Amino acid sequence: MTTTADWTKTAPTDARGWLDRAAEVSALLAVDAVTRDREGKTPHAEIQLLKDSGLVTLLGPTGHGGGGQDWPTAYRVIREIAKADGSIGQLLGYHYLWFWAARLVGTPDQIAAVEELATTNRFFFGGAVNPRDSDLTITEDGDDIVYNGRKSFSTGSKVSDLTVLEGVLAGTDKHIFAIVPSDSEGITFHDDWDNIGQRLTESGSVTITDVRVPWASAAGYVDKEFTPRVYNTLNVPVIQLVFVNFYLGIARGALETARTYTTEKTRPWLYSGHTRAVDEPYILDTYGDLTAKLWAVEAFADQVAVEADAIHRAPDAVTERGRGEHEIRVAAVKARATEVALEITAGVFEVTGARSTASREGLDRFWRNVRTHTLHDRVAYKRREVGTFILTDEIPQPTWYS
Repeated sequence: MTTTADWTKTAPTDARGWLDRAAEVSALLAVDAVTRDREGKTPHAEIQLLKDSGLVTLLGPTGHGGGGQDWPTAYRVIREIAKADGSIGQLLGYHYLWFWAARLVGTPDQIAAVEELATTNRFFFGGAVNPRDSDLTITEDGDDIVYNGRKSFSTGSKVSDLTVLEGVLAGTDKHIFAIVPSDSEGITFHDDWDNIGQRLTESGSVTITDVRVPWASAAGYVDKEFTPRVYNTLNVPVIQLVFVNFYLGIARGALETARTYTTEKTRPWLYSGHTRAVDEPYILDTYGDLTAKLWAVEAFADQVAVEADAIHRAPDAVTERGRGEHEIRVAAVKARATEVALEITAGVFEVTGARSTASREGLDRFWRNVRTHTLHDRVAYKRREVGTFILTDEIPQPTWYS
C-alpha cells in the first residue's frame, strides 16, 4: 500500500470533498487488502494513511486545521473506508466516537483542550471501554485519580496515540472517563486479538496499572462532581450508528468485489444455455435483490444520521423521550444493517461460483468481518426494543447497549 498523493497542499472544504478524499484512501487500501488481512500485521501504515489524508481530523474544528464536518458525513466516510477494509473502517469509526466523546461529557474547557490537541497533532484514538468486563477501579490520590484493572478488548491499542479509559471510583457509583497517552507507563497492550474477522483492529486485551490522571482531566467533573444531562447518554446511539455504517461499507465492498469477479471470471452454468454468466437470469435476479436491499438500508441509515445530527446541534434540548425515540430508530437500522450485511456477504458466493472460494480471492473476508463484529450485541434485542415501543410506547432506558 503506497501513495504518491500530496494531500498537504489542498484540504477539502466541504462534505463532497471529504467523501472524494475518503474514496482515494479506500482505493489505496483495496489494492492489498487481501494480503494484509491474511498477514494480520499491526496496521501502522494504514493508520498513517488516515492521518496523512486528514481523515482523522474530519470532525475537528477548522480553526485547528480540522475538517469541521458533521456526523452524517463521518458515517459516509466510514462506509467508504470499510468498503475496502472493514478493520480500518471500524478503527476510524471508533476514533471518531472517542474524539467526539469529549463533547458528550466534557466541560467546555476540556472539550476545547482535547479537540485542539487531537486535531493539531492528528492524534488517533483508541478505547479501553468494554462494558462486559468489570470496570477499572479508580482510587483517589490527592489531586489525581489512579486507574487499575484489565479489559478484554481495547480497540486501536498499539496504533493509537490516545486511549480513553473508563472506570468506577472506589466506594461510589461514579463512572469516570479520562483520556491518556497510549504510551503511558502502566498501560500494557497484550497483542492477543486472534479472531476470524476484523483482524487488523488491534482489539486485544489491556492491563492498566497505576495510570494516574489529574482530577482536572476527569471528563465532565468539576470539583470532583459530575453534572449529568440527557445528552451524556448519546454515546451508545453514536457508536451503534458507527457499527451500522461499517457493516454497510463491508457489504458494499463484498457486492462490488463480487460484481467484478462475476463480470471477469465467473463461468456460465454448463446447462444454462448462456455463454456469459452476466446473462443468466438467476444471477441477474440475485444481484438485483441484494443491491436493492443494500440501497434501502443505506438510505435508512442516512436518514437516521440526519435525525441524530439535529440532536447534536442542540445538545441541551434533547429530552429523555426524544433520546429514547431516537434510540428506537437506531435499533431498527442496526437490525436491518446486520441482517442485510450478513445476507450480502454470504450471498455473493451464489453468483460468483466455486472458484471464487480460492484464498487468493479473499472474498470470504467480508463475511468473516461482518460475522465477527455483529456478535457484539444480539440483534434480536434490537428488534425487541422496536417491538416494545410499537406495542407499548415504552422507550428503552439508557444502557451500555441501548
